[in-house]
Amino acid sequence: LSPADARRVYDRVGASQDKQGWYEDAATDVLIRHGEWADARDIYEMGCGTGRLAAELLPLAPEASYTGTDLSPVMAGLARQRLVPWADRATVRLSEGGPASGEPESCDRVVATYVLDLLSEADARGTVEAAHRLLRPSGLLCLAGLGPGHTVLSRMVAAGWRGLWRAKPEWVGGCRPVALAPLIGDGWDVVVHERVAPWGVPSEALIARKR
Repeated sequence: LSPADARRVYDRVGASQDKQGWYEDAATDVLIRHGEWADARDIYEMGCGTGRLAAELLPLAPEASYTGTDLSPVMAGLARQRLVPWADRATVRLSEGGPASGEPESCDRVVATYVLDLLSEADARGTVEAAHRLLRPSGLLCLAGLGPGHTVLSRMVAAGWRGLWRAKPEWVGGCRPVALAPLIGDGWDVVVHERVAPWGVPSEALIARKR
């Protein structure tokens, strides 16, 4: 999907995106467990959606400021409402859909969940490169998204999902299964990489540390 198409889709989806937790939570829980949040000082989330993950991370990172971005005005508005309890240290901004912008080495956590599976391979790699620029040395990139599957059932589900995506991307929110590890280039050390498949729907979680 183009940024404009994705904006239309997610403006329409709105708060119902939270209903996807039945298959997304297993992967985001990996990031919550292993993201070393207590040590975080500046968190940047690409594609923050309704702010549901941010609301889980902020209590775990009591000293951290948080900046979330989303290309959907509806999603950004929902995230701002949800994050009111942390308004003194949480900001949500509208994105134009391009690579993340910000001062080099301005944060120590970059989060992107169910975002890279929406992008072309070139744009996904560009997003990872932008995260590397934003992170301080030893900062963590925390990724989750639909994966290609690691069991017979999850591979079948992934194949069916790709078929729907090829037929009409809007049917699946523009997302399709993507392997995360090949998107991680030089300059990173992968510290966590887990595959999960609740109810057969495959996802991956990956945490990489900037060298």
